[in-house]
Amino acid sequence: MKAVVYDKSSSPDVLVFREVEIPVPNDDQVLVKIYAVSVNAGDYRSMRMGSIPKRKIFGADIAGTIEAIGKNVQKFTVGDEVFGDISGCGLGGFAEYVAVPESALALKPASISFENAAALPMAAVTALQAVRDLGCIQPGQKVLIYGAGGGVGTFAVQLAKYFGAQVTAVCSPYNLELTSALGADHVIDYTNEDIFKSGRQFDRILAVNGNQSLSDYKRALAPKGITIMVGGALSQVVKTLVFGVILSIGSKKMRLLEAKPCVKDLEFIIKLVEEGKIKPIIDRRFPLEETAQAVRYLSAGHARGKVVISV
Repeated sequence: MKAVVYDKSSSPDVLVFREVEIPVPNDDQVLVKIYAVSVNAGDYRSMRMGSIPKRKIFGADIAGTIEAIGKNVQKFTVGDEVFGDISGCGLGGFAEYVAVPESALALKPASISFENAAALPMAAVTALQAVRDLGCIQPGQKVLIYGAGGGVGTFAVQLAKYFGAQVTAVCSPYNLELTSALGADHVIDYTNEDIFKSGRQFDRILAVNGNQSLSDYKRALAPKGITIMVGGALSQVVKTLVFGVILSIGSKKMRLLEAKPCVKDLEFIIKLVEEGKIKPIIDRRFPLEETAQAVRYLSAGHARGKVVISV
C-alpha cells in the first residue's frame, strides 16, 4: 500500500510517500481502507517533540470502509463505512489502510462524505468536551471563543450556539466572514481590537489559539465564570498547568482541557452534522502524496477550519 512515512534522514521533508506492507488486523481489530484523513496540530507537534508512532505513520482522524475483520469483532462487518480518532491506537492514518480496534470507530452515515467525516473526530470532540463537559455551557450565557477560525474554533462556535450561548468570537481578519456565518453573535478582529481592554466580561471563555496572559482571561471573566484552556501556545498551556490552581482561588476558575477520543461523542457529533445543526469547515484538500505540504500549511497557522487528505 501507499503511505506517508516519517523518515528523519529524508530531505527536505521528513514525511516521505512510499510503498509499505498492508497491516494485518488481529482478532480484535478491523482493517480500514482509508478514503480521507485530516491533519491535526498534534501531528506536527509530535514530530517536533520526537514522539513518533511505532510504524512511523502519523494521522489520527480517518474515514473509510471496513475491508476485513478479526474473529472477535462484533460491532462491524465488511463494507461498513466508518470514521474515528485513532490517536490512542498508534495512529497510522496517512496511508491507504490501517488496522485498529473496533472500539475506536463509529459508523458513518451514507449521507455524509468521507472527507466531511474525517474532518470531525479530534477537532469536533475537543470542542464538544470543552463546551459541554468542562464549560457546562447553558442557554443565555455569554461565551468568548478566542481563536475561532481554526479546526476546533469553528466547531466551538457552532456547538456553543447549539447549547444556547451568546457567542463572541475572536479571530483573524481573514476569518471574520466565516465566523459570522457559523452563527457567532459578535465577531472581533484581534488585529483591530483587544477584547481584553474592552471591559467586557463573560461567563465562559474558551482559549483555543493565541498566547494571552492568564490574568487577561481571569479579568475578562464574570463572577463564577470559567476559562477553559483548549489549546494555544505551549507556554500558555504550561502556565495554566502551573498557575491554574492559584488563579482559580475565588469564584473565577481556570481549567485545562485534556480532550480524549470518545466514540459516544463521535456519535453525538455525527448526528448533529446529519441533522444540519453543525458542519465541518474544510479549508484545503491535498492528495496523499502531498501530505508533507498539507502538514506545513496547517503548521503555518492560517488554516480556516480543517485540512483534509484525500486518499
